[in-house]
Amino acid sequence: MAIKLGIVVTTGEPQIAADLAATAEAHGWDGVFTWDGVAIGSMDTYDPWVVMAAMAMRTERVRLGAIVTPPARRRPWKLARETMTLDRLSNGRLVLPVGLGTTDDAAFGNVGEPTGARERAERLDESLAILAGLWTGEPFGFAGRHYRFKPMTFRPTPVQQPRIPIWVVGAWPHERSLRRTLAWDGIYAQVEGPAELRQVVDWAERAWPAADRDRSWDVVAEGRTSAADPAGAAATVATYAAAGATWWIESDWENGTVDTIRRRIEAGPPRPER
Repeated sequence: MAIKLGIVVTTGEPQIAADLAATAEAHGWDGVFTWDGVAIGSMDTYDPWVVMAAMAMRTERVRLGAIVTPPARRRPWKLARETMTLDRLSNGRLVLPVGLGTTDDAAFGNVGEPTGARERAERLDESLAILAGLWTGEPFGFAGRHYRFKPMTFRPTPVQQPRIPIWVVGAWPHERSLRRTLAWDGIYAQVEGPAELRQVVDWAERAWPAADRDRSWDVVAEGRTSAADPAGAAATVATYAAAGATWWIESDWENGTVDTIRRRIEAGPPRPER
């Protein structure tokens, strides 16, 4: 199966992000992503659900998502409503990448949300269980360490079944972080290059529960390639595909501007030769 290729729109107002998403779809990209933050320094920041809704209205084919959503600073029942609504708006094109989140965001400690890694991890696990339960459209209650509620029914259900795909951040070589990803639909791999990614894939093949071996599971790698060197960009992605990546996410977190992102989009996805 050919690797899929996405790009993160790291800057720009919602209207611009939607325009870039439409341009990316026209140039053959498989996914367009935004990011999830509230107050990181003084940078311009927009709500990811509003941005993705704008993207959804301007596209028909590409996958959409926010890299990455930290459930530890969200209420999982509200997140269930947001994700279901966006999945229906996009006709089943949402993917949900999740992680512990960066405590550089003032919407953690500055407003009283938990900052400890253990508690954020516990809240992540409980939130994912709640999302999966509420997305079924059947009565669902929960009793955990951090969240407790009596059964309630969330309808309608997402378009995608059995659920909206969830990619979980997994950091090599941390066993607990990696093992969490096996319960869901993919790993957003924190690795240093394709050699480490190959180690992640080898680990997953050994750790994967036998009963689930036929279930789809994405291996997502992130990096940056040059718009000015299509052959070199494709060669870089080919090394990750050979290591087992099923998605490559193009990103420029530090220096990306609307103009540079547009040029990278218009240069086309770095698709390896088959």
